Amino acid sequence: MIDFRTLEYLKSGNLRQQRACEVLMKYRVFDVLQDYHPVLAGTFPIGIDVEGSDLDIICQIDPDLEGNLLQELVLSKIMPENTEVAVENSSIGGEKSIVIHFMLEEFPIEIFGQNKPATLQNAYRHMIAEYRILQEKGEDFKQEIINLKKRGIKTEPAFGMLLGLKSPYEDLLKL
Repeated sequence: MIDFRTLEYLKSGNLRQQRACEVLMKYRVFDVLQDYHPVLAGTFPIGIDVEGSDLDIICQIDPDLEGNLLQELVLSKIMPENTEVAVENSSIGGEKSIVIHFMLEEFPIEIFGQNKPATLQNAYRHMIAEYRILQEKGEDFKQEIINLKKRGIKTEPAFGMLLGLKSPYEDLLKL
């Protein structure tokens, strides 16, 4: 199993994974966020990203106590000048969350924080379940997922369609 808690696996991945790693390292994203234990989650780590897919970086942070600090770190130490940023404070699954959206070169970036370890957040748990399914089902299944995503279907619903899951967001967490 790949250790998704580091970026090392991206260095030997496909060209888009290698490029994503290059950009993340160039801007020192994981170094700047190290106190929040960042993990790249979503489609890039498991090779099912499509054009326009964002780099989802999940962190452990208390949005109430550290949300402004995280925002300031991103603005002052990661983002190039004159980059547009959007910040959302919300509740997801009953958990207070902060989401920061911006661009780094050609990649949309989403930094997501909740007050629990990144490896216990749903984004990570979904990715691990999807990775295992892709390993089990093989390349044809992976290409079907990518084709659905290219048609605009989100990742979890795409898995749900192919696996016959009624509630893919919840059902993937049970796999």
